[in-house]
Amino acid sequence: MNDYDQPPELYDGLRLHQNENTGGCSPRVLEALAALRPDQIAFYPPYSSVIDSCARHLGVSADSLVLTNGLDEGILAVAIDRLRSSAGGFVPEAIIPEPAFEIFGFDAEVVGARVVRVMPQPDFVFALDDVLAAITPRTRVVFITNPNNPTGVAVAETAIQRVAREVPSDAVVFLDETYAEFAEHTFIPDLGRFPNVVVGRSFSKSYGLAGLRAGALVGHPDLIATLRRAVPVYSLNAASVAALQAAIGDQEYLRNYLSQVKESKALLYAACDHLGLKYWRSAANFVLVRTPGRAADLVAAAAERGIYLRDRSNEPGCSGCIRVTTGVVEHTRRAIAVLDEVLCAAR
Repeated sequence: MNDYDQPPELYDGLRLHQNENTGGCSPRVLEALAALRPDQIAFYPPYSSVIDSCARHLGVSADSLVLTNGLDEGILAVAIDRLRSSAGGFVPEAIIPEPAFEIFGFDAEVVGARVVRVMPQPDFVFALDDVLAAITPRTRVVFITNPNNPTGVAVAETAIQRVAREVPSDAVVFLDETYAEFAEHTFIPDLGRFPNVVVGRSFSKSYGLAGLRAGALVGHPDLIATLRRAVPVYSLNAASVAALQAAIGDQEYLRNYLSQVKESKALLYAACDHLGLKYWRSAANFVLVRTPGRAADLVAAAAERGIYLRDRSNEPGCSGCIRVTTGVVEHTRRAIAVLDEVLCAAR
């Protein structure tokens, strides 16, 4: 079993290596946190209001949603619920199309499941046929991220539907939609037709709440009721509850950030074209760029200049690749300047 390769704690520069909101949270979040009373911190937090707000925001009923301490906790809840050894004595299987968020495999192995990894197709097109071929009677979870991390490539909704139709009756498709706001697309409207799909949502990236840990699982009420038993009581703290309601209440702030992300991606695409670098058009808030033989050196050189990028060369299909967060436009311009300086100097 492998340990999670947690990125180093780098906070003294420009963090473009963990797909965070580089502009920070909405000012309304800071106001909500500052307004917390001593008794609100001393008491266990109430959830009904924030659950209702999130349900309305996502267009579902309150019983179709459970809030989690970051989406990481939601992933673990799915693993606990579906991937523990069965009464029949066989080892449950989790299918993970690569490249993928490391936590999928980590959590599956922690609860004793067998991980079945499906290798990527050229240009990271979703390997539908290979995923379908990997399904067995022991399959209990298929993990899919849309758009994918670290590639940013979107998965066709028809492919997700096909997988959901083919898995065993007691299996689920876990659809990680951490970057849905950037993609401007969600599977949630289709959940009524696919009760075996659970959508994971995060408020870390688009809303800038990574430091407060807020996520959600969305699905058929019966499925959510089962998963809710695997989520600890009072999972979100009082600060997270206050911040979450304030964040989703400021859609103008979100729209402004989404606009900057789009502009940042266009700038980075143009820079890569100029530098002759291969990249993948991204539906998320980051871009995967191939820098053959230069990834580690480039990341190190950028760090020396106070800009942190992520070397993704160890991911299947990502040899020589770095991942660059594309958030605030000025931050992206600084990253492009470093790429241009380092790569042109090497030539």
